[in-house]
Amino acid sequence: MEIPYVIGIDMGGTNTAFGIVDRRGDIIFRSSISTVGYTRGEDYVEDLGNAINDLITYNNLAGLIKGIGMGVPNGNMNDGTIEKAANIPWAKTVVVPLAAMITQKTGLPCGLTNDANAAAMGEMAYGVAKGIKDFIVITLGTGLGSGIVSNGHLIIGHDGFAGELGHIRVVRENGRLCGCGRTGCLETYASATGVARTAREILELHPDKKSILREITLSPITSKDVFEAAKSGDEVALEIFNFTGRILGEAISDFIAFTSPKAIILFGGLANAGNFLTAPLKKAMNDHVLSIYQGKTEILVSALNDAEAAILGASALAWES
Repeated sequence: MEIPYVIGIDMGGTNTAFGIVDRRGDIIFRSSISTVGYTRGEDYVEDLGNAINDLITYNNLAGLIKGIGMGVPNGNMNDGTIEKAANIPWAKTVVVPLAAMITQKTGLPCGLTNDANAAAMGEMAYGVAKGIKDFIVITLGTGLGSGIVSNGHLIIGHDGFAGELGHIRVVRENGRLCGCGRTGCLETYASATGVARTAREILELHPDKKSILREITLSPITSKDVFEAAKSGDEVALEIFNFTGRILGEAISDFIAFTSPKAIILFGGLANAGNFLTAPLKKAMNDHVLSIYQGKTEILVSALNDAEAAILGASALAWES
């Protein structure tokens, strides 16, 4: 009998959400634990493993789970490890064999990768990339992540960390400082935090420009604020999206040259900006892409539910085990 279910785990910096997923991509049961409050990986795995085992037992699914897939910060798919994850105290400076530890606790095979790669796997199994063998998923959240699939296979590199397109340098002189320690990285411009930084820069450098964004004084401007302002026709907000889309589109024109993808799939909160982002992105991409690739790559927006996509993406790994 074919085993009908897998488990997907989304390990965030604050919470770890997990669910039991069927082959149609439906999450039939779910739960979560806190990610914070642990100083040892062994203690985290103990609590997570117990919660997984309880979910399986409570729903009478013992023997019906094929395996576990995890999306984790700095996840190394090759080795099943989490490596030097800045926001995870017990993995901040060390390499932790997390997949093996989960398998030991639950008795189920476990694979893991980083969250952007998990998103790519999820799109290929359940989303708009179903049936597409060559594509790139770009996750537009607090930072910019990416998962690259070529000929149906996720590109992970010899060390498990290939595909960090958010850290391609797009501004060489006087670029913005990135959390990675370098300057000018794409994610400092084309991400939710990048949009907010652009807003602050434009408002500070051009005090004569009128914008409803200037009315936001009690809290920092967010990308959502910029989106709402753009919907009302605010010229500064539209300028921000034009700038962001142009930088991302130019970068994508370069990405196309090294994998020739059939599609670029945008995922994450910023992708919900729709044409405000995609119109200037497509124009810049088409203006700068090498002629032999002209018109061959689609820009698609993920249709996966944001609240479920991370679990679904991680679960896709388990079907491969």
